[in-house]
Amino acid sequence: MLDIAEELLGWCERGRPFAVATVVATGGSAPRQPGAALAVDADGTVIGSVSGGCVEGAVYELCQQALADGEAAVLERFGYSDEDAFAVGLTCGGVIDIFVQRVDPAASPELAGALATAAAGRAAAVARIVKGPAELLGGTMAVAPDGSYQGGFGDPELDRTVRAETAALLDAGRTATVEVGADGSRCGEPLTLLIESSVPPPRMLVFGAIDFAAAVVRMGKFLGYRVTVCDARPVFATEARFPEADEVVVDWPHRYLDSQELDERTVMCVLTHDAKFDVPLLQRALRLPVAYVGAMGSRRTHLHRLDRLREVGVTERELARLCSPIGLDLGARTPEETALSIAAEIVAHRRGGTGVPLTGAHTPIHHDVPRTVHSVA
Repeated sequence: MLDIAEELLGWCERGRPFAVATVVATGGSAPRQPGAALAVDADGTVIGSVSGGCVEGAVYELCQQALADGEAAVLERFGYSDEDAFAVGLTCGGVIDIFVQRVDPAASPELAGALATAAAGRAAAVARIVKGPAELLGGTMAVAPDGSYQGGFGDPELDRTVRAETAALLDAGRTATVEVGADGSRCGEPLTLLIESSVPPPRMLVFGAIDFAAAVVRMGKFLGYRVTVCDARPVFATEARFPEADEVVVDWPHRYLDSQELDERTVMCVLTHDAKFDVPLLQRALRLPVAYVGAMGSRRTHLHRLDRLREVGVTERELARLCSPIGLDLGARTPEETALSIAAEIVAHRRGGTGVPLTGAHTPIHHDVPRTVHSVA
């Protein structure tokens, strides 16, 4: 649904009721992915698509029916069989589950708010109950990147669980279905939630166009980051050396950093281990509200770097944010192994993990850690 946020927001602003059909799950060679949506207003105007044409007619009728009889929500499955292949046109051999919901903008401020946020190009997430008891079906919660939320389901534990699940998927920029218990636990009568995220990919800034950086770029792309490599030396900072990077910038790292607008999902990997680059860069980076700042170097380099940063006014509280030497202790030697150790540390910071082996540990496998935003000094 968030993929057509701009158009839906226009209807919301005019107070026009509409029905929206959203792909919840797919199987086989279904043409659209979860989150794809088609919406119909009271005048019969259609926006969006759920199947690239295969079942649009049948879904359109379901939307019109929801608008006409006030049916709050319904989950329908369309699949290929000898009997229905030509009836609904899903001849690709796939299966899709479609959730159809009537929306009255005046009664859904949380949904209207999420649509406005997504339409403005900012991160937003919406969780809706698409399968469960009739009284909960269609219930909606909107969650922001800082963990704040609107809406809910009338049960504090259920709200807490849905909020945590939604925040995690929003942080990863993913859309997926999640099953939870009706009381918020993993047990009991299950509810199926469709959690949609609309978010630009988080950024990874890699400073220092060295050989290790190429492996870090590949790992960053694997984790879903938009990766920038920055180095002041044009002979090293080339697209030919970093073909998988989204952007290669030739500039002094601190000057480039000053030109960027970054958010709390941004991670920075400082790989130059050269004081003339590192000190002015880290002086700024440690005062920004970003998720992670790591710097490469030996333990001796790290201690010398800390002394230089103190000399330019970086506080002990700011220094405590610095992950240096960068990465977890995996015994890494090669650039790829080092990139893996850096990625593991980034994920641990992102999810609240300890980095210890799960075998024999008494720590939770999944962590429910509230997101924090670092204040600017």
